[in-house]
Amino acid sequence: MALEIKNISYTYAPDTPFEHKALDDVTLTVKDGEFLAVAGHTGSGKSTLMQMLNGLLTPRAGEIIVDGVDINPKNTKNNFAAGQAAKTARRKVGLVFQYPEQQLFEETVFADVAFGARKQGLNEDEVTLRVKDALKFVRLDFDKFRDKSPFNLSGGEMRRVAIAGIIAMRPKYLALDEPTAGLDPMSRLDLMKSVVRYQKETKSAVILVAHSMSTIAEYADRMAVFGGGKLLFCGKPKEVFAQREILNSVGLKPPPITRLINRLRSLGLNIAADAVKATEGADAIARAVKKL
Repeated sequence: MALEIKNISYTYAPDTPFEHKALDDVTLTVKDGEFLAVAGHTGSGKSTLMQMLNGLLTPRAGEIIVDGVDINPKNTKNNFAAGQAAKTARRKVGLVFQYPEQQLFEETVFADVAFGARKQGLNEDEVTLRVKDALKFVRLDFDKFRDKSPFNLSGGEMRRVAIAGIIAMRPKYLALDEPTAGLDPMSRLDLMKSVVRYQKETKSAVILVAHSMSTIAEYADRMAVFGGGKLLFCGKPKEVFAQREILNSVGLKPPPITRLINRLRSLGLNIAADAVKATEGADAIARAVKKL
């Protein structure tokens, strides 16, 4: 099964002087268990796309299909079963907004993380288990944090609590809209490790909007580049970073290690040009230097 985005388009404020087409005939498939990164300049349609994945926004045209079910079925008043199936399918997609700490609202960490799981109709024992597991995933001690106010935590801790609230619902598809924005390097690394651990342990798919090409290179199986509301290119990070014209057109640059290798090659160093991860690049440079 998969999450399928089929020919979707979306326009904000249609038929007004403020009309803006955010997405234009986008088709993309998120495979089971894969890590898909989404990149593009501000206003390219990334956040609009993410909000469609679990039905927060409804496409003006096209379909979002989650494991074979249209999450925005037509005529649900006359088809109760279709409406219920769509509701179940939407719950398979967990969406973490940019600056997710702004989603916090409960008095305690436990209540905030438990909110979504409770809405799924789980009994309190199962809710508690979900909260414990979710906090463990984001590296927060259950006993230490459960009764704290989420608003008295550090910025990084608040973000991890917000993400734990989504993880507690155990989504099959975890969609994150720039979750590391504004975090210090160690907090970014810690958060990404938690996301990857969740993906691997639950076999879930991750859809990550990110500006950091190094983050994309390190974690993504595939990368989709957006510009002007259109999907410009999708492939493995190595394939995408080789498309310099496309990247330049949307103001993106390859990871620093790739740019360093390209510079060394221009100076005559015989080194492979396809490294995108820092460790791969360092090894490639070391091998090339040994041959001098």
